[in-house]
Amino acid sequence: MSERTVPQQPVDQASPAKVRRLSYQDLPQVIAIERRVFPTPWSLAMFVLELSKQSGICLAATLPAADGEQHLVAYLICSRYDTVWHVMNIAVDSAHQRRGLASALLADLYERAGDPHARFTLEVRRSNDVAIHLYEREGFRAAGMRRRYYQDNGEDALVMWRTPATLEGSLGDVPGVGGT
Repeated sequence: MSERTVPQQPVDQASPAKVRRLSYQDLPQVIAIERRVFPTPWSLAMFVLELSKQSGICLAATLPAADGEQHLVAYLICSRYDTVWHVMNIAVDSAHQRRGLASALLADLYERAGDPHARFTLEVRRSNDVAIHLYEREGFRAAGMRRRYYQDNGEDALVMWRTPATLEGSLGDVPGVGGT
């Protein structure tokens, strides 16, 4: 599974995005997006570390530009820890937000994880309502909080999980919450 075309939600000049594995060559574009969309961006070294992990899944979403080339507009970084997938970073460049790109990246992640019973977790700023609603549509449910998680302003993070139980409306199989 090298590249997949994903239809986007209708937007002015909606073109299908392509989702593929993120590569080291993508890092200049990733760093540029990271700096535009996050108040405390990851360093280049953090991305290199995640890309070097054999068990992780790192994805890029690209769109065709006027020059005919595919340009990276979104990315996702996910690490595997034992039986749990941790979505570490997901970003969509500001000009391309709310077009279904984050959902497309997550759908590709679920497929690549290869297990319909896989468990995913992530942290998200409590103030990031747009992201929280996206994750809830994807079957993630809030199951805890990390106090003062974000270094830039001390904001708390919601800990969210997507598991077989959360997809059915329960936290029954969430570690530390549902008894597993």
